[in-house]
Amino acid sequence: MKIDMHCHVKEGSIDSKVGIEEYIERLKEKGFQGMVITDHNTYNGYRYWKKNIKDKKHTDFYVFKGIEYDTRDAGHIIVIMPEGVKMRLLEMRGMRLSMLIDFVHRHGGILGPAHPCGEKYLSFMNTKRYYNGPEITKRFDFMETFNACEPAESNAGALKAALKYHKPGSGGSDAHRPDCVGRGYTILPETVTCETQLISLIREKAVLETGGELYHKTTKDKMGKASKILTYSFWVYNRSGELMKRHSRKKKGTQENPVDPIDPIEIPYIEEGLKRRKI
Repeated sequence: MKIDMHCHVKEGSIDSKVGIEEYIERLKEKGFQGMVITDHNTYNGYRYWKKNIKDKKHTDFYVFKGIEYDTRDAGHIIVIMPEGVKMRLLEMRGMRLSMLIDFVHRHGGILGPAHPCGEKYLSFMNTKRYYNGPEITKRFDFMETFNACEPAESNAGALKAALKYHKPGSGGSDAHRPDCVGRGYTILPETVTCETQLISLIREKAVLETGGELYHKTTKDKMGKASKILTYSFWVYNRSGELMKRHSRKKKGTQENPVDPIDPIEIPYIEEGLKRRKI
């Protein structure tokens, strides 16, 4: 099964120029069977698909919910949660990585660094958190080993790290523009129809094939040295946002049920998922 595990749609990411329906159509043309929506700190893109497209169009194509979370200390992290999980806390950026890992694993999800060897502050292996020791790296469930918007050396470094820590690799386009859609892929050894099955497959450390074609028309390439200014600006933006959201996260985190689940799940299916994961 061929899927794109790093997708940004304009219904969820303000920097994306691709609507979800166009995204799906382009992926289907390229032989994809599914995608993981990983908008920045929000599930709004997935919500739009669920409300306006699911069960109406593209019923032969699987759309999975994910998120690209901005941590306080470790860059961007891709998170995939199972059905029936309270997830509003993941739409409040700025948690420390250790807290994020605890929260995600406690609720049955998986996570891994996006573009691990990419830009400073944005990418895990170029943050101080990585250099504090290898123990936190071992807690990831996977690593993004191919990102179409990263240079070859960045992807090579990510693959080397995944092999070193024995982590499955994921691949995706990280597309924000139409001509980048589908340039990165992950091939799963079997068909999955929901996030719970995808999570189980990755936790079982199934062999995933990743690859694609690099995209050389990103804003970073066009701006050259000026892109460094944007990188440092992101650090300021992320730190200030973390401080603003801290109180809200604490308030939500102390509540037993922060929000209703995006995808309610029936009890028999929960039992099936637990058996698959041997819990």
